[in-house]
Amino acid sequence: MKIIDTNLNFEIEKFKKPLGFKGKFLTGSWQVVSYLESEDNFSIGLGTQSVLWSDSNVFSENSESGGNALMFVVTQYALRLLKGREIKNPVEMLEEIFQDVHNYAKKITGRNDLKETFTLNSLVSVDNALWILYAKENNKLNFFEMIPEEYKEYFKYRHKKISCIPLISYVVSIEEIERMVNEGFFVLKIKIGSDPDNDGDREKMLKWDMERIKIIHEKFKNYECQYTKNGKLPYYFDANGRYDKKERLLKLIDFIDKIGALEQVIIIEEPFPEEIEIDISDIPLRIVADESAHTDKNVIERNQMGYKGVALKPIAKTLSMTLKILKEAENRNMDYFCADLTVTPIVCEWNKIFSSGIKTFSELKIQIVESNGFQYYKNWEKILKYHPYYGENWIIPLNGTFNLNDKFYRVSGGIFETSEHYKKLVVQKKEWK
Repeated sequence: MKIIDTNLNFEIEKFKKPLGFKGKFLTGSWQVVSYLESEDNFSIGLGTQSVLWSDSNVFSENSESGGNALMFVVTQYALRLLKGREIKNPVEMLEEIFQDVHNYAKKITGRNDLKETFTLNSLVSVDNALWILYAKENNKLNFFEMIPEEYKEYFKYRHKKISCIPLISYVVSIEEIERMVNEGFFVLKIKIGSDPDNDGDREKMLKWDMERIKIIHEKFKNYECQYTKNGKLPYYFDANGRYDKKERLLKLIDFIDKIGALEQVIIIEEPFPEEIEIDISDIPLRIVADESAHTDKNVIERNQMGYKGVALKPIAKTLSMTLKILKEAENRNMDYFCADLTVTPIVCEWNKIFSSGIKTFSELKIQIVESNGFQYYKNWEKILKYHPYYGENWIIPLNGTFNLNDKFYRVSGGIFETSEHYKKLVVQKKEWK
């Protein structure tokens, strides 16, 4: 297929409360809409930007809007490269243009050490549009049919239920956590690594984390859970690279052990900055890579350091790259699951359909996927209505769980349908049947 035209737009969705991680806070996110056109078809791909998650240095060096504007310009550059190109499949196209796009991103951000995840995040809407156009051109409007043969073996399942993991950021109160648990959410993803006095003091950070974990564990240690093999609520700690050395992480783990919470920890995610290469093979917990696993090559490196799992993010690193990451994780017998980027309901469907086919953790009786948009978007109910299958019961969790019925699988969560709201942002003059 040949790309004959492109377009790009965005809108800002504000958060109803600050989203805190990496010692910083976000007030909202840019929703990017990429448009591709071939001779016979068109496609619209959506993506959610997060400069703070993808490269905190770019976030710190610019205003929140300024950082988002830089990422948006990178998306525009990628679309410019695609116009007039013949496309065989999205995975190969990403491989062809990535280095060019990344070099451009380095130039406009002024950072030669720019994280590859920044560029991948900028490419999500483009990649999604490529996959949808590819599916239309090849009459494969089903996610599992669309996936290239070399990756299909990893999608062995068709889970009927997927538990939704909410996000417990720095400002979420114990009362809010209790309400979520009572509503049926059972995996507690807890952000650690706070900078309580905004002075970069890691000892203060450690003390804050210990106190936060202690308070949460004291409240929930006796709660029962039907979806875990030990019958207890599982803890998932996300540090976003805030721990500077192994000794400090071990102090945290020793503390978790002393308060009796160690058996409930199923994930410690991204404890160290990626540039600090630390062997953690002697740590018995499941340490998971997230931002540091930019590409499939990074998964190999992290596994060699002792990382036992990887967070899969088709909604943040592109589906094309995530398939390659999945393959390397499988080759190394690593665990994995789909994590969120506080995305909108339509973008979340890419995570859900991906999760619905892959294995889950051995400690759990049910598949999991992180989804926290409902917690943070100010206009969540309005955004839900942009979904082409608004009203279907798989879109929002019931009792903390997404229920995936036959229709969900038949339409792949709706990822191939066009949302009229987002269509209006990029298609002004042409009417498509």
